[in-house]
Amino acid sequence: MTDTILCIGAHPDDIEIGMGGTAAKLSAAGTEVVFVSLTAAELSSNGNPELRAREASAAADVLGVKTSHILSFADRGLRLDERDVHDEIVRLIRAWRPRWLFAPSAADRHPDHRHCSDIVREAFFTSGIHRYAEEAAYRPENLFYYQINGPGNPQTAVDITRWADRKYEALDCYRSQFEKMEGGVPTPLTNGYMEDVKARDRLTGREAGVTFAEGFTAEKLPLFSTGADLS
Repeated sequence: MTDTILCIGAHPDDIEIGMGGTAAKLSAAGTEVVFVSLTAAELSSNGNPELRAREASAAADVLGVKTSHILSFADRGLRLDERDVHDEIVRLIRAWRPRWLFAPSAADRHPDHRHCSDIVREAFFTSGIHRYAEEAAYRPENLFYYQINGPGNPQTAVDITRWADRKYEALDCYRSQFEKMEGGVPTPLTNGYMEDVKARDRLTGREAGVTFAEGFTAEKLPLFSTGADLS
């Protein structure tokens, strides 16, 4: 039976920044990788939802991700007490029944990333409650948190050395966000952000004894029975 992982972000490009290499690696190994962005990032300083959707589709193609969805919850409107968001994530977990669930780290400067992390954490718990909603209860084996901004303090890392170029090619699809475009607004993303991402991957890799790696924390202490698990 093919494993599935469900990766959730607040905006298109969040997942690719934090775990694009891991997604590409797992997809190539036969895992079904599902990307879900909770918002269309309609309040972003550059680009627009239509352009971001095209960029997200192109990035997914580069990573070998066959299923990528952008939902319509409000940008800057993600809150833990918004049950519609929570319940949709519960529904997605139960529908896809992923082995692992991924979300942004709550230790992030961006409020949307923190709120997304909190909501996914709540949904991870709720999804296993049999009397909550009508779908059959299901809880993934673990919830892993990826880092978008900052170095983080990972508990485990995935060697993406063979997949780093694929990750950065996917991020290059988001030209509206990472390139200084004529008429665009300067943001932290257009000011050397890509180099920061690459530097973090190099540093994490160095600490893990490889060239490039992506770091993760986990809701439950990871227990890997074989070297094939997230190796």
